[in-house]
Amino acid sequence: MTQTNAVERAFGLHDGFESDDDGYLVTTTPFDGRVTVSDSIRVTVRMPMLSGVVADDSVADVVETGWFETLELRLEDAHTVVSSDDATPPTIRRDGDEVVLEVEFSGYPDKAAENAKAVVDFAEGTWMQGLIPGYDYDEPAAGMLNRAHQSYD
Repeated sequence: MTQTNAVERAFGLHDGFESDDDGYLVTTTPFDGRVTVSDSIRVTVRMPMLSGVVADDSVADVVETGWFETLELRLEDAHTVVSSDDATPPTIRRDGDEVVLEVEFSGYPDKAAENAKAVVDFAEGTWMQGLIPGYDYDEPAAGMLNRAHQSYD
């Protein structure tokens, strides 16, 4: 079995992904998580900026900027959850009203799906931890917070 076939098999067997024309969609997060496979595996997660999930209140520019800078610092370790020696440090950027995280890695084709899922889970958890108390949140934050509270109770 070639490396590409092993990677495709890993994603095909994992219930957290659906195949599409460009690769694989992550089905376990409300964020736009995508994986493309070529010589390496690239995981891209698009998450809303704070102002994109705050209900009825406006978020001051200084708060939004500080929130993004903190999230950016916390996401710098996203590549460390991959069980591969060649995972590259992530690129993190602000794209309009979204934060975009990209991590690229190769190696261990049979673990490709689990590694990609670990990156997505890390991004989602880090984003959730950065929500600021005192705001009322719209989706997807409201639903994610509700599920977290239910799991805690």
